[in-house]
Amino acid sequence: MEDESSQKSHAIFIPYPLQGHVIPSVNLAIKLASKGFTITFINTHAVHHQTAKAHPDIGSDIFAKVRESGLDIRYATVSDGLPVEFDRSLNHDQFMASLLHEFSAHVDEVVGRIVGCGEKVHCLIADTFFVWSSKIAKKFGLLYVSYWTEPALVFTLYYHLDLLRENGHFGLQECREDTIKYIPGVEAVEPRDMMSYLQDTDTTSVCHQIIFNAFQDAKNADFVLCNTVQDLELGTISALHAKVPFYAIGPIFPPGFTKSNVATSLWSESDCSQWLDKKPHGSVLYASFGSYAHVKKSELIEIAKGLALSKVSFLWVLRPDIVSSDDTDPLPVAFKEEVNDRSMIIPWCCQNAVLAHPATGGFLTHCGWNSILESTWCGVPLLCFPLLTDQFTNRKLVVDDWKMGINLSNKRPITKEEVSDNVNCLMSWKSGDEYRVKVKEVRKSLENALAPNGSSGTNLDLFIKQLKAKCQIKPVSQ
Repeated sequence: MEDESSQKSHAIFIPYPLQGHVIPSVNLAIKLASKGFTITFINTHAVHHQTAKAHPDIGSDIFAKVRESGLDIRYATVSDGLPVEFDRSLNHDQFMASLLHEFSAHVDEVVGRIVGCGEKVHCLIADTFFVWSSKIAKKFGLLYVSYWTEPALVFTLYYHLDLLRENGHFGLQECREDTIKYIPGVEAVEPRDMMSYLQDTDTTSVCHQIIFNAFQDAKNADFVLCNTVQDLELGTISALHAKVPFYAIGPIFPPGFTKSNVATSLWSESDCSQWLDKKPHGSVLYASFGSYAHVKKSELIEIAKGLALSKVSFLWVLRPDIVSSDDTDPLPVAFKEEVNDRSMIIPWCCQNAVLAHPATGGFLTHCGWNSILESTWCGVPLLCFPLLTDQFTNRKLVVDDWKMGINLSNKRPITKEEVSDNVNCLMSWKSGDEYRVKVKEVRKSLENALAPNGSSGTNLDLFIKQLKAKCQIKPVSQ
């Protein structure tokens, strides 16, 4: 039997079962395995089923190729409490209720089985939004590492919900509308820039219950890893670090950026490269509203008409359920014919490959955090149209703080004229230049963080060292 003190660190890793959480989780699992960890990665049956439908060649194990390169990543799947074919997009609240109430029993069983196999497991890495992580970690004698896939600003607003309540900015029928200036490490934030759930007057929904319980549970975490960059959120992170061991280790991209060895996309990806190859440098607006949120049909129609009016070439990702699974063709009549000569409209694509293509000059985005990091890395400025959750707060960082993008619209309801004007403002060489300059400056912060001796590598190494000390694991080479 191998001496326990010289074992590799073994982590069970459970991502939140949504596309935007699975991707950075897979990337972190690969990063940790390349640092000598053994990882047992657990997807839900439903996420695996949808991934396998989109990538028929992956079989039962998304990490098979990565293991061939010598990384020790095992793979398992578990039920989220609902039938695999259940439409989680159409029945969002039922899906969230299942994650809140049912999922933990299935996780408990699979973690117990892995721990019971006899091989030492040291920690549970789980998405911060799970409500049960510290309890399951404690039950099986594991350290709990909370993984936050959004910016530190969003984490700290949720973490300080009690302050927002006490000061009347959250949880009342009539909340204060003045600037919030009392969150540690956050100079100022407007109520309209808080996450959508913190702007709701009804705080009894299943998503609110998840947030309240998850952030109560996060206070028991041994470590919090965050997919952000220290220099970009220094004040926020320093203040958080006084309360919780919080490590900025981002951006966490796949090793090849545009080509991952692990299938993570939940939809089949269209190849856009030949179409993009024919377009002039920086001339194409890429538009995508992510993998999760829905767009109102009336707003989608105004955006479509605005794109037509703008005369700009565009590549538009429109998920079949972007309005609803019940409405699979929400575009205006004859729209595709009108823009046919300068557009490509597809259900899904490899976003990193599109953003990295020289023809791509702007990104109309819902402001999901992965999209912002990926676009920044590619030096592509942003046109912001937040829809849900953290996207309103992410927009503040992009437009107000880092000034590397503009709003698609400054009022609701949006109009086709405003859409067209702002598309042209971002895409024109003259007016869009200041945003291209700014996005390259922010990209420099990302590059510096990932450079040898950069903050993200240093923070990750420090986390590993402290984790091993807590587990009394000596480096394997000793």
